[in-house]
Amino acid sequence: MLGILGGMGPAASAEFYRRLVELTPATCDQEHIPCIIWGDPTVPDRSTSLINHDDLPWPKLKQGILGLKAAGCTQIAIPCNTAHFWYDRMLELGVPIKHIADTVAEELQSRDITSGTIGVIGTKATIELGLYQTHLEKLGYDCVTPSAQDMETLVQPAINLVKANNLTDAHQLLMQVIDNLYLQGVDAVVLGCTELPLAVKENTFKGRPLINSIDSLATSIINVMLQPTLF
Repeated sequence: MLGILGGMGPAASAEFYRRLVELTPATCDQEHIPCIIWGDPTVPDRSTSLINHDDLPWPKLKQGILGLKAAGCTQIAIPCNTAHFWYDRMLELGVPIKHIADTVAEELQSRDITSGTIGVIGTKATIELGLYQTHLEKLGYDCVTPSAQDMETLVQPAINLVKANNLTDAHQLLMQVIDNLYLQGVDAVVLGCTELPLAVKENTFKGRPLINSIDSLATSIINVMLQPTLF
């Protein structure tokens, strides 16, 4: 049983489940992955808490993990990047959790991008605290991120627009950010906030890959959940 710790935000969680279904190689209902979605949109804003150095999201995150564990979930996916700053503490609650940054690295390698420079787009906290940079640089990648001006005038406004369901305007802003990163010679760009793939549906831009963190998480989870059991 897969547990999905969602609600952060609701549209990203719904998109993750939709893509999980679409990417699963199933031919009938019974071949899909059983799952329980814990969708709690009342979790305090993760990025704000990280910037303010408080721990306000933790009680809700803990409640969600323990609730999914009690329901019998044997694997958990969290379609929210900033929630992964509490990853180690959530993992201590006793259920395996796929780290979204690890799944992005898996996706890069599956596309034969095993080195080079990777652009990363995400919330202010994701970028400033290095969620992806830490993981990818350990694997030998170099990382570049949007300028402070792009973060303030393009990225965060685009995320806010997605949360308000204005995907058209969000797309225009994000494509400017992506173009600016490609001007720096990146080999791929990671959409490192699960709101971003709701507005940016392209898989490539100017011949180079866009890595969708929702899809990378869904693909990795499918590979884990559909592994044959060894006796």
